[in-house]
Formats: sequence, structure tokens, C-alpha cells
Amino acid sequence: MSRVVTILVFILYSVLLKAQVVFKTIAPQQPVVSGESFQVQYILQEGDKSNLIKPPAFTNFRFVAGPNSYMGSVSTVNGVKSLHNSVYTLEAGRPGKFVIPGATTTFNGKTIRSNDVMIWVISKKEAAIFLDKQNSNPDYFLRPGENVYEKIRQNLFVKVTVDKKNCYVGEPVLATFKLYSRLESKSDIVKNPGLYGFTVFDMVSLGDKQVTTENFKGKIFDVHTIRKMQLYPLQAGIFTVDAMEIKNKVEFSRSAVTKKTEQKITEGILGDNDTEMPAEGKEVFETHIHTEPVLINVKAVPEKNKPLNFNGAAGNFTISSYSGKNKLKKNEEGFLEIKISGKGNFIQLSAPAIQWPEGMEGFEPLVKDALEKTSSPLTGSRTFRYPFVSSLPAVYLIPAISFSYFNTDSGTYKTITAPAVQVSVSSEKKIISSVTPELPLEKIPSGKNYLLIVIIVFLVGGVVLFSLQRKRGPMRQAVEPAMNLTISVQQVLAPVYHQIDGDDKNFYSSLQQSIWQFFNYHFNLTGSEMKKNILLLKLAGRRIDKTMLRELDDLLQVCETGMFTNANPGRDKEALLEQARLLMEEINQFLL
Repeated sequence: MSRVVTILVFILYSVLLKAQVVFKTIAPQQPVVSGESFQVQYILQEGDKSNLIKPPAFTNFRFVAGPNSYMGSVSTVNGVKSLHNSVYTLEAGRPGKFVIPGATTTFNGKTIRSNDVMIWVISKKEAAIFLDKQNSNPDYFLRPGENVYEKIRQNLFVKVTVDKKNCYVGEPVLATFKLYSRLESKSDIVKNPGLYGFTVFDMVSLGDKQVTTENFKGKIFDVHTIRKMQLYPLQAGIFTVDAMEIKNKVEFSRSAVTKKTEQKITEGILGDNDTEMPAEGKEVFETHIHTEPVLINVKAVPEKNKPLNFNGAAGNFTISSYSGKNKLKKNEEGFLEIKISGKGNFIQLSAPAIQWPEGMEGFEPLVKDALEKTSSPLTGSRTFRYPFVSSLPAVYLIPAISFSYFNTDSGTYKTITAPAVQVSVSSEKKIISSVTPELPLEKIPSGKNYLLIVIIVFLVGGVVLFSLQRKRGPMRQAVEPAMNLTISVQQVLAPVYHQIDGDDKNFYSSLQQSIWQFFNYHFNLTGSEMKKNILLLKLAGRRIDKTMLRELDDLLQVCETGMFTNANPGRDKEALLEQARLLMEEINQFLL
């Protein structure tokens, strides 16, 4: 208990210490005009004149005046706090988007820095357009005799752009769907584009609410990025990015008014149930708009000089290998990590084949991605973590791992190699301890606000109460069986049969839950134990055939693909469900 108290005191102290100072940068949120001056403020809460605020180099701006320093106070929930405000006057030199860097100061012996702020500088001509847009929109006014649908066509439309129409298999195509509007409208996406033949990685979706302004044919439009994604071709051929269809309800006024128009975009929500009546003097018109289909010509990678181990990787990569522990005890689980870094079709990369030495048994890897969502092609890394065990003491050498890919920039194949890894297995047996290792103080995360303190107190208190209750609980729990002796596979899978004709994600989610429910009966897995590699290790320990293990791993992988990505796993749902039933019944016979 003393250890728990020490940890709590340390966390509380860290939170309170961080909460003492606030240092921030304040700049105009609206566009500033090129050639005109504006002010930037650096505000230090709980500071005084002895805290010297050091300004940054104001690149891209002309220094006009400053600093003008002011002292004041502000009321907070924790009482009155002092403020030190340092103000600089700058002048914007040219249009564009620029960063105002944070300032620095010394507080309690440590250097701290305020946040950076983005400034949008526009020309005087753009300022006049922007001001006009903010105050009124003549397109909202419907004049007598005016063709309403022609007006909608000119002021509300959707476009799709792709960065290329010719590519190799595995080379990404960047597709962006944008809605352009100058009208008061409600738009409902009634059909998303078909993307057959591609693995899809979404970069921006409707929920990100990405809105900018663009000048199109002399008019300023609100531009909503509905969807931005990378399409990774699966095979050669000509494929179509189908049309996106949008239903719109557009409101107009019959009298001239000053109004800033707004747009609302939803997906499959408005439908025919949106029966809201327009206000007096307003009229609502319905229309459908759509993008044009786009053809993508996908070329096959060359057959000439194709490496034997080539498995569809396209881009530019490096590879490395790592073993967490090179000295293991007999039957102690080890891990081999193969990390592939660079740029390319990471979401299509399959695990490199490992030639496990005789006497060592390896299992299917756990895959972890660290990818930059905004880059195309994807950049970052994919790590394959392979569990392995050995019951025979020896010094093992896991051979070098080779990986081949097609470099889309040069149009050539490359083969890279991760070095061999040596692992020593002793004759000493692995003893599993029931004592949870203590967490070093330097590893404890510090909080950012008082809510974290409450959460930590409740969590720690819950753990203590749970531990005490377990100690006081009746001893008969220790001798009761942890699982049922029999289980009906058909009964476990029953909920999945109702999902066959429904939503794909619901089907794969239901199937995965049923599979885990089945194995929970046999192994009583909970919490952090519910991981695929742990399950496969437990099954291997019960002498389950490797073919069944690979089939189970593939089955769970298909479920994860269907649940967490927009890619079509390409499996018939009825056939997949029958495969799961047969596999689970076969495993059930081994486990009973």
C-alpha cells in the first residue's frame, strides 16, 4: 500500500506543478490584410516583470513596435492569478499562410515556450471579397423570373480529382471528393463511390469537417472536403472510381437580405424524413448532383527480373530486425521483430517468411503500423512481431530475412535484407511468477488537469478494493472449474447467422466476438490476454495442428480487415461462416 501512496503523491505533485503556469500566444483569427499592421500577444499566467519574455524572430513580417508590457490579473476556479502580457505590433508583407512562432521565458528555473499560431494574410482585393462574403451573399436572393435550377448548378456542385490515371499495381492513386457551395443548403450523401479493385486508406472523411475557401471562375466558394483517400490497386486492369451522388435541399429568399450562407452535409441521414418547413419568405428546392466516373489504368509490375520472394510490395523501403531478449530459458516465449520502413503500400504488405531453425517453433506475427496519415504514398513503418518458443536448450541462429519490392520511382525491383539474429536457450525452465512487476516512478505518466487526479484515485482505489475482496473471498472459488465442460459451436455462432444479409462490418464484428467467446470457454481469457498471438501459443501448447492454427489466424485476420478497414476481404460470408464452424468444431474435439 505504501508503494501505491508514493505513486499517487508523485502524480499529484506533477499535476499541480504543471498546472501552475500558462504561457500562450494570441493572434488574429480572421485574415489580416497585406500592408496593414496587427498585434500579437504573449500572455504568461502566474508571471511577473521579472519573467523576461523573449520574442521569436518574426520571419515574413515587418517589426513595427513593441514590446508593450502590461501586468494584470484574472479570476480562475483556483483564485486570482497574475498575468504578464507582452504585445508586439507587426505588419504583413505579402499574402499567404505564415506561422507566428511561440516566445520563450524562464519559469521556476526551466525554459518554457508558448504555442505557435497560424496567420492568414490576404491581399486588399481578397479582403474586399472576403468582407462582402461575410456580410451578404447575392446568390441567396432569388430574383423574379430567375432560373432556380441553373442558379443551383452554377453555385452548388461536387468534384472528384485524382493525382494520376495510370499507375502500377500497389502504387497509390490519391482521390479527393469536394463539395463547392455558395448557397444555403442541406446536402445528403446518398451513394458513396464504388471502389472495387482497390484497397482503400481514408485520409479525410466527412467527420473531419475540413472546410476551406477557393476562388473558382471569379467567385469565392465554401469548399468541403467530403472524402480524401488513397486507392491501392490490387491487380492489373482498367478500374472505375464510381460516381458519388448527393441529394440537396437549397433555400432561397424572395427578398433581398443580408445573410452569410451556410451548408450542412450529412451521409444517409436527411432522406425523405426531413420535412422541416421553410420560414416565411423562403423557398426550398431539391436537386441531385454527382461526380463523373473516373477510369484508372493499372499496369502489372514487370515479369522481367521479378524476385522469387516478391509479394506485391511497391514503393521504397528499408528493413531491420530486432530480438528483445537474446538469452531465454527453456519454454520461455521470445519475440522477433521485423520492421519495414519507408514509403509505399504498407496496408498491403504481408509478413516476411521466417526460416525458423530446427528445435525452435515460431508463430504468426502481430502487426503494428506507425503511419503518417496525411502523406501519399503512406510513409512510416509496419512492424511484424513474431512470437517463438523452444523446449530444447541450444544456441539458435535465425537466418537473415530478405524482402523484395518494386520501386515505382525507378521501375525496378529491389531486395533488402535484415541481419540474422542469434538466440541462446538455456536448460533452465521458465517459472511464471504471479507477482505483478512494480512500475518505476520515471515511467509514470504525469497528468494535465485535475480530472486526471480524480480518475487515478478511483482507479487505484478500485484496484485496492478488488485485491482486498479477493483475499477475503471464499476459498471454494479456487477449486471451481474455470470453464464449461461442453460447448455447442452452433449455439455460439447463432448470432452471426442473423448478420449474413446485413451490414458487412456488423457481420465481421459478430463473427469475431463469437470466435473469442468460444475460446474464452476453453481458456478463460480476459483483458490483456485476449490477443491473437497469446491464443495461438495456448493452442500450440495443447498440440493443435499447425494447419488449423494458420486457418484460425487467417480467419481472425479476415474479421479484423472487415471490421477496421474499408477494404473488401473478398470472402463469401456464408462460406466463411461455414469454414469457422467446421474449424471450431474440429478444435473443440481436441480441447474437450
